[in-house]
Amino acid sequence: MTASYDDIPREADERATLTAFLDWQRATLMRKCEGLSDEQLRERAAPPSTLSLLGLVRHMADVERWWFRINLTGEPVDQRYSTDEDEDGDFDNLDADDVATVLAHWQAECERARAIVASHSLEDKGKNRDTGRVMSLRWTLLHMIEEYSRHNGHADLLRQRIDGAVGY
Repeated sequence: MTASYDDIPREADERATLTAFLDWQRATLMRKCEGLSDEQLRERAAPPSTLSLLGLVRHMADVERWWFRINLTGEPVDQRYSTDEDEDGDFDNLDADDVATVLAHWQAECERARAIVASHSLEDKGKNRDTGRVMSLRWTLLHMIEEYSRHNGHADLLRQRIDGAVGY
């Protein structure tokens, strides 16, 4: 997943702009994880927080799955890392996970989401499995950009704490 800020079109239609911004946000999270050991990716922010870069990747894999597959298309799948009984499992239960496998799961969810986006119009609607609230693909894309933006801020702080690296 490689996308730079310069790849975001400055004069494109709405779909191209939204998907480019989302891909850039995804690539930003990947850049925050690059070059770190498995132990560094598991390193927690600061007690009592359980936030880690690996936890953020697991969380975003579940978020991609939740909004595109479960809510937008209604696929009968569950979250991979969190459950109703353990809502923070994506952040908390990562010590035994193989990092390469987690990254592959996240990449697969991103690819599946791209395929869903490509096969739907921005006006197509889905329904939140928990609340029944209806949302469009347009809303979902904007929400995902917001979700990644927030967590990329966390990732930036985590990375800076680990090795001093800053920037996007």
